[in-house]
Amino acid sequence: MRYSTQIKPISYVKAHAAELLDRIAEEREPIIITQNGEARAVLMDLASYEQTQETLALLKVLAIADKEIEAGETISADEIMAEYGMKARQAR
Repeated sequence: MRYSTQIKPISYVKAHAAELLDRIAEEREPIIITQNGEARAVLMDLASYEQTQETLALLKVLAIADKEIEAGETISADEIMAEYGMKARQAR
């Protein structure tokens, strides 16, 4: 994606809001909004935003799990199986 074609000043956004909403819904590429020549915000379609939030949530869970592993805060598969009343499978 080339961000240079996705940068719009706030005045353009104000004048072409409906057109930009259609464009981001169709292309699923964000628009970077500038104010006084500086990037200030990003306009993106709802599906992409939700997907980004879900990805961030999963990454946070993985980061927490990595820290727990590094700290030695783990339990074996056998312990989990026993906790739920399941028999451990025999190694083949």
